[in-house]
Formats: sequence, structure tokens, C-alpha cells
Amino acid sequence: MQQVINRKPISISLFTGAFGLDLGLEKAGFQTVAVVEKDVDATKTITLNRPYLYQSSIPRNIEELSAQELLEEGGRVLDIGKALQPGEVDLVTGGPPCQPFSTAGKRGSVMDPRGSLFMDFIRIVRDIQPRFFMMENVKGFLSAPIRHRPIKQRGKEYPPLEASEMAGAALKVVLTEMKSLGYSVVYNLIEAADYGVPQNRERVIFIGSRDGEPVTFPLPTHHKNGVNLPKWRTLREGLMGLVEPQPEFIPYSENRLQYLRLLKAGQNWKYLPEELQREAMGGAYNSGGGKVGFYRRLSWEKPCPTVTTSPYQKATDMCHPVELRPLSVRESALIQTFPDDWYFCGSITSKYRQIGNAVPVLLAKAIGDYIYNLIQGNKPQGKEMMEQLSLFSL
Repeated sequence: MQQVINRKPISISLFTGAFGLDLGLEKAGFQTVAVVEKDVDATKTITLNRPYLYQSSIPRNIEELSAQELLEEGGRVLDIGKALQPGEVDLVTGGPPCQPFSTAGKRGSVMDPRGSLFMDFIRIVRDIQPRFFMMENVKGFLSAPIRHRPIKQRGKEYPPLEASEMAGAALKVVLTEMKSLGYSVVYNLIEAADYGVPQNRERVIFIGSRDGEPVTFPLPTHHKNGVNLPKWRTLREGLMGLVEPQPEFIPYSENRLQYLRLLKAGQNWKYLPEELQREAMGGAYNSGGGKVGFYRRLSWEKPCPTVTTSPYQKATDMCHPVELRPLSVRESALIQTFPDDWYFCGSITSKYRQIGNAVPVLLAKAIGDYIYNLIQGNKPQGKEMMEQLSLFSL
């Protein structure tokens, strides 16, 4: 394969969002030369912080974009006087929209990846032929069926589950499509806190290698209990040194505040007086699940729970340990390990959404460091992976 010489390794970013994944790759030594994002505010965020990407930082749909356009944009950013050629890009990254696979969503919302934007990710990789690709998705991706059969329609009196209704059916399709590219592929469920992110956030990461290089995943830098490594970073450590005279946040209603006032750091609705629990929870009181996010006040001494796109929502409360408000926009960004000087465009709601959808910067850096070392001809030590595509039973 041809390579562009005398440069940093280059990457092309799909479903870029607020650039969290790409910031981590930058810290690992990569240069992003083209981005694809359709959200107006997210593209403004990218342009504001990385003006050199202004030509590709326009809202656009990946379905309407060709690989050739991205190669041309990459050539312009590198100022090489021509388009990049297939095989010259080191890395293509992206997280195709994950809502259909999220365990937080309705179970009936799962879908066949072959009819989703995932196939545009596959198309771009096939046409660009990067040395590596990396795809990110939510934990629920591993167990998602393609079609959901309601629990009440299962059992001896009903037909057996079809292959598309089985847990993991969507993953099987994804791996089959990745195999069609001719890449060797590994995937793993990664905990962001293991890589210095002050947040518990599990994500599935896929890495594909065009040239058959032995790929795994970076070794953790932190450990839950501090066994042979530093302990997981806490919320207190993540926000250390932050001074916000006027924090940006969406305030709680008085109805929410009347219950949150009764709770201390690290507590949730279960710590309310018993006679108030049903009143506070309403219809959710009798629903299933742990419901740990309701009326939740964060603990200083633990990693932050997963930063969501709406830290002020009733079921995913991210209430400050001391102040009666949700985590601010800047606090949320720091927990996602964005740098202090990274600015977000749009309304407060939009900023929260951009931050909650991002890959934590330090997690991206850890993966970027690993791939960068492979590109440089080193053999970085890696952790065991969940599965290698060549061993997966298709």
C-alpha cells in the first residue's frame, strides 16, 4: 500500500460529534484530516477549536458522502497538492449511532445493522482501505438481538426463538460485515475508569487491521482497588482545581429539589424517608431494575457514573455532591477528560448532549497510543481480548 511520507499518522473521523475521540488520538500523535458530523452545533464546536478542519466541519450526512471526497479533503489539509489515495490513511474511526442497541432504551428498538448507518461506516472503510479502523459502541451492542420478541410471547406454548431474535444476533451481523472487508478484527468491552477517566463508562471497542498485524488492546493504567496500579480516579480528582464563578447548568424544579435536599453525597432515592419514597418516584416506584439514577447525589470518593446526554433527567440524575444542581457543562466535560480550553457551541442542552455522546479523551488516547506504536513498528504489550474474528463462529 502507498503511504504519505514525512508526516504524523493520519486519521479520518466519522460520526465525529464534539471531537472527543479525535482529541485523544491527537494526544497519541495522530492528525485528523477529515471529519463527518451532521449535528450543527457539534460541527461549530469542531470548527471553533480546530479551524484547519473548516472545509470538512460542515453539517453533512454520511449517507451522501463518498470516500473520494474524504480523501480529497485529507489531501488539502496536508497540503500535498493532490487527493490521498486508498491505502494511505492510517486510521478510520467512528461510532455509528448506538441508540438501537442501548440497554437504556426500549428493548423493542433493536434493529438489523445492515439497514443502519453502520453500513456506511463499512462502505467508507472498504473504499479508503486504512491500515486500521476503530469502531465504538455501547455495552448493549454485545447482547442485542436483531428483532425483539416480548417476554410474554416466549415459552413452551410459543415457537423457539429464531436466530435473529437471539442475544448477540446484531453482533454476529457486524462481525460478518467486518470480515467481508478482509481485515482481522478484535473487540473488547472496555471500562474507561481503567484508563484514568474519573468515570465508570463501559464501551465496546472494535479494532480492525488491514495487514493482519497482531492487535489487542492497551493494558489498563488504573485498577478499581489499586492492585499493582493506581486506584480508579474519583469525581473529586476529576474536578480538582476547577473554579466556576457562574457554572452552566439546567436547574432542577422545586418538585425535585424538595427530595434532593434530604439526601447527602453518595445517596439516592432509597435513602429518602420510607414514607416519601413512593411519592418521589411516582410510577417508577413499582417498575423493575435497580433505579440507582433516581434522585442521585454523586459521591466525591468514587468515579462519576456514566456521563449522559441529560444529567438533569429524573432517571439519570447527576446531582452535585454539595450543591443542589446537576453537574455543570464544564464539570461534565472534565469528567469526560476534555481539556480546559475546549469550547462547546450551542445551547446548554446541546452542550450536554455533545459531551455525553463523546468518547472520553483519555480512553481514546490509550487506544491511540497502542495503535500509534503498532504503526511505528513497535510491539506494545496488550490485554486479552474478548474475541478474535477468525475464531468467531459465524
